[in-house]
Amino acid sequence: MNLPNLLTLARIFLVPLLVVILLTSVSEDWLGVGRYVLAIIIFILASLTDILDGYLARRNNQVSDFGKLFDPIADKLLISAALIALVEKHLAPAWAVVIIIGREFAVTGLRSFAASEGLIISAQTIGKIKMWAQCVAIVALLVAAANGNPPVSNFGWSTPTFRFWQVPEVHQAFVNLIDLSTTTDDWRVLGYTIGRGALWIAVITAVWSMVDYFRYFFARNKSRTIKSPTAHQKFLQNE
Repeated sequence: MNLPNLLTLARIFLVPLLVVILLTSVSEDWLGVGRYVLAIIIFILASLTDILDGYLARRNNQVSDFGKLFDPIADKLLISAALIALVEKHLAPAWAVVIIIGREFAVTGLRSFAASEGLIISAQTIGKIKMWAQCVAIVALLVAAANGNPPVSNFGWSTPTFRFWQVPEVHQAFVNLIDLSTTTDDWRVLGYTIGRGALWIAVITAVWSMVDYFRYFFARNKSRTIKSPTAHQKFLQNE
């Protein structure tokens, strides 16, 4: 049990803590700290362990089978827990979260099956964009809810309009940002806007990357089938 693996385990143990902080009043009652402020700290800390454990494992030559298995599991647990908590708080639409989490199950199953067949499917750039979009969405939406529901008229809409400038609070927040006169509510409005926009990017890239994974798998599998003669072909060749 080396340091990178300990960091991976720490990230897994932070997941239930994040959920408890977000969905209960423990933070305010026991620590006197706003739940969203503490949740942002915990989420960022957990995300940093994801970067650090991989870096340390490669630098110190401590890459292990345990890390290869549990590191992606820890990532998916963290993101899934945060997104589900956001749905509970009406900060994210359920349909978007279902698509993102469903994609994780599908791709994980595909990569596991491919590995059992001797085909390794490495992570793709579009998948990394999805991961960053998810993190931005989660942090931005938590910022937006720091002092209660975001002060926007389209709060809670399952499919908020793409024309954010038509929402009066968003328009005013951008005007104040340009005038360097932003208030706390303006930052919350901007956080909500950025968060929902990043969530759209996460959904689009989730579907896109899933399609790419399956296309790559079927293309490589077909190529391997053509190159490897069947039993009947081998029999004919021997004849």
